[in-house]
Amino acid sequence: MEIVRRHFGGVLELRPRRFGDSRGWFSETYSRRVLSEHGVASEFVQDNQSMSASRWTVRGLHLQVEPHSQGKLIRVLKGSIFDVAVDVRRDSPDYRRYIGVELSASEGNQLWIPCGFAHGFCTLEAETEVLYKVTAYYAPSADRSIVWNDPELNIAWPVDASAASLSDKDRAAPTLAQFEGRS
Repeated sequence: MEIVRRHFGGVLELRPRRFGDSRGWFSETYSRRVLSEHGVASEFVQDNQSMSASRWTVRGLHLQVEPHSQGKLIRVLKGSIFDVAVDVRRDSPDYRRYIGVELSASEGNQLWIPCGFAHGFCTLEAETEVLYKVTAYYAPSADRSIVWNDPELNIAWPVDASAASLSDKDRAAPTLAQFEGRS
């Protein structure tokens, strides 16, 4: 597994090697040993999968707060996404900065997002399937959202708000300032 890029705050872009022949290819998509060698010693406890029927589906920005904060390892099984991680750790030097990476099934790249980041993505193709491994079980009491297009974050999403397909929960999510109680 190759570490394609190291981002701030411990976010990593990974690319598992693919071994192909006339039948297709094989890839080891997760190795606890390899991730541990790169500073990711977290244990994954749950896998989540989503399927988005239409292009421009936006999911997020989501996170769980302590004591149920989740690290996430994101990969695309079908289609492609613009994946976003926002550092919401108030004591971090990278607080409010975001990382945006295109992930696709064809490339096989993945994104490791440590605890303390809000996560979201926008589908770039119809019928996109995303799988993510998480380091903490889902805890409804710790579930939080931040509105995906918060002007304070100024994320360069590939879709205009008028074309984005959102859940009611994501549409009603608070801004970062509201999430933090600053307004």
